[in-house]
Amino acid sequence: MSEGQVLKAAPSILWFRQDLRLSDNPALDAAIKRGGPVIPVFIWAPGEEGRWPAGAASRWWLHQSLKSLDKSLRDFDSRLIFRKGPSISALEEIIKETGATALFWNRRYEPSIISRDQKIKEGFKSAGIVAESFNGSLLHEPWEVKNKAGNPFQVFTPFWKHCLNLNDSSSPLPRTKSLAVSEHWPWSFQLDELQLEPEIDWAQGMRDAWIPGETGAAAQVDTFLQKGVMDYSGTRNLPGRPGTSRLSPHLHFGEISPRQIWQEAKKFAERNAIAEKTWQGWQFLTELGWREFSHHLLYHFPQMPERPLRPDFERFPWHLDESRLRAWTKGQTGYPLVDAGMRELWAKGWMHNRVRMVVGSFLVKHLLISWTEGARWFWDTLVDADLAQNTLGWQWIAGCGADAAPYFRIFNPVSQGEKFDPQGDYVRCWVPELRGIPDVWIHQPWNAPEEILEHAGVTFGKNYPKPIVDHAKARAAALSAFAQLKQNI
Repeated sequence: MSEGQVLKAAPSILWFRQDLRLSDNPALDAAIKRGGPVIPVFIWAPGEEGRWPAGAASRWWLHQSLKSLDKSLRDFDSRLIFRKGPSISALEEIIKETGATALFWNRRYEPSIISRDQKIKEGFKSAGIVAESFNGSLLHEPWEVKNKAGNPFQVFTPFWKHCLNLNDSSSPLPRTKSLAVSEHWPWSFQLDELQLEPEIDWAQGMRDAWIPGETGAAAQVDTFLQKGVMDYSGTRNLPGRPGTSRLSPHLHFGEISPRQIWQEAKKFAERNAIAEKTWQGWQFLTELGWREFSHHLLYHFPQMPERPLRPDFERFPWHLDESRLRAWTKGQTGYPLVDAGMRELWAKGWMHNRVRMVVGSFLVKHLLISWTEGARWFWDTLVDADLAQNTLGWQWIAGCGADAAPYFRIFNPVSQGEKFDPQGDYVRCWVPELRGIPDVWIHQPWNAPEEILEHAGVTFGKNYPKPIVDHAKARAAALSAFAQLKQNI
């Protein structure tokens, strides 16, 4: 439907946040069903995000996604109204300008946002405004999933088994086909005035790698199901192969919902007559379970972004070495797999999950630098930076969170590279100075014969660094520190 229907009934405000789509959007569905014009609004209020306002890479993605959403709305003769925070003041102004009598939004689960939204809901309800929120981003609400004792889960496997046994027959809502519009639109900032994109353009690598927006999300699901899911277990850990779904930023910004992904994956299996027991897609769908688990933990343990879930780890003797931290962030550690991952992160705003574990382990266990430093760097550089998942991942790596890796599990960046990037394709892509190194030495070039290095044009300290730490010594130091902590518990 290209022309919006103009109605005189009282408008409803649809407050977009991290649900930037027109399909399977419960808040949009409620606004449409109420009748009257729907006024879509986005409010840029980074000061309300607590200590975790959106990082630079996330802001770049957000700009592109909002631009895409506004274009989709204009196909219905609608538009996205842009305002700046505080959110409650912006909403009050729009209600006054439009005479709106209802406000709808989809929930977020970060501690500071929960507190803000509750105040907004109570305030508007007391003023006679209908104010309702919905679940638009999770399969199950965090408070709905409890163990037999009525407490939150802290181990993934029983959590996910419980989720799979929950009786939930809900299907994604269809994409809206019509949208009633207002005769008189409130004023709006231009998207560029939100200043989400960088002043100095460093985002070319991200533009080349991604198509933000609802259309891009749908295309990525289709690409993965057609080309990746059938061999998921065999390729998901290979960073040099396109074996993962790459849906994390689309999910974070709500350009697609987990229910949509679940449904599309199940339809794919049915169309291809794939038996459920042998279908590798179940392993992929389990990744949605980890996403659910991270939000479950953040909701029940809101201190996690700042403090370890295991309180004893607050006594761990982290050592912040600025020069080593800088080498890690710039991909100059001398360990090719680590450096490749950190350079991919800088260029694309994304990093393969297997490599995320390796670079994270290197930071906290080789360098003994706190997981919080890694979490902050990822927060600023990842396009899929999500408070729940970022926190879960880093606490898992450090061994201080729920269902975490044991303290004695220290990833060897050499053996990890040899196992998951055996031909060195990933390293050669992101560490071009090592392209001439043969496969056998690509993950440990410092051990290569001198004539090999000379032929490859590698001079340590000039065009590639020597390892900033010795793996064996760093591992021994980490084991000693972790063992001492364990003894003092």
